Amino acid sequence: MDVNIELATWSNLLIYSAMAVYAIAFITYAFDLFGGRTLKSAVRQRQSAQAVAAGSRVRRTARRTGSVAVLEDDDAGSGSSADRHGDGAGNADPTTGRSRRLARVGTSLTALALVLHAAAVATRALSVMRGPWGNMMEYALTTSALAVILYLAALKYRDLRYLGTFVSGAVLVTLGLCITVFYTPAAQLVPALQSYWIYIHVPIAILSTALLSISAALAVFQIIKAATEQRTTPRWLRFMDRLPSSENIEQVSYRIAAVGFITWTFTLIAGAVWAELAWGRYWGWDTKEIWTFVVWVVYAAYLHARATRGWGPTRVAVLNLTGFASVVFNFAVVNIYFSGLHSYSGV
Repeated sequence: MDVNIELATWSNLLIYSAMAVYAIAFITYAFDLFGGRTLKSAVRQRQSAQAVAAGSRVRRTARRTGSVAVLEDDDAGSGSSADRHGDGAGNADPTTGRSRRLARVGTSLTALALVLHAAAVATRALSVMRGPWGNMMEYALTTSALAVILYLAALKYRDLRYLGTFVSGAVLVTLGLCITVFYTPAAQLVPALQSYWIYIHVPIAILSTALLSISAALAVFQIIKAATEQRTTPRWLRFMDRLPSSENIEQVSYRIAAVGFITWTFTLIAGAVWAELAWGRYWGWDTKEIWTFVVWVVYAAYLHARATRGWGPTRVAVLNLTGFASVVFNFAVVNIYFSGLHSYSGV
């Protein structure tokens, strides 16, 4: 089957267009997150909320008579500080009540960039009339698009716009790599990949990578936020006062990683089944197989450490980041520098 060069060219142009919009979204999100105009008021708001909460606890304790506690709360019905200023899904900063216009603009730009990004994926697929994941460029292109989709979908349930700078920046870098280091001209699949299992094994691997990347981004913010909660926040980290508590961030990161672990498990199993059909064995200790299993082991250790509470939240988050580092190594290093039966997946 011939390659449609015109569509492949359009795909490249759409990648450049998406990069331009992602860059503007990155700058806009950065101004929203790091802008210093309301940082002092954010700190005062947090200190005021803490004082009110402490006073409320003292009053409830004072009302206790004998074994009967009067469960009145002066704050009942009025909601928490975050509720009064925004429920986490709205457009107001939960610590200041400030309208986050730049965050809304950044999200809109990210959605626009995603449309261009998705069009680039679609035209690349149509140019060769197959799934857009036959090499490293296409894998990274599709995975980054799915990561943005997951990010925007998560905004419907939680205000994760503080991740916007990281997501748009990371996708911008990924697309840059796709069009330079990982670039591969549109072509048909090599015979080893011409199997229906490529429509099962690879897409679920793409979904796993996207989920684990979002979880890792949250883990970074969790570690920094936990550090600022334990001591006076340095001036250059004052923007962390706008984020939810480290405990809240950790819960979201854990849930996403748990789903990513399940899908990665399926990736490992599906790969073994495909290997049996292609090479006559389920497991052959190929470099790619080994590192895929290493990723699974690291995330299994992360989930176990988190479930048993044997480690503190920060140490568990570091294990999460170690798992994602192994995912990146498996993709960017093993595919290029290690020879094996999966060498055709490189650039």
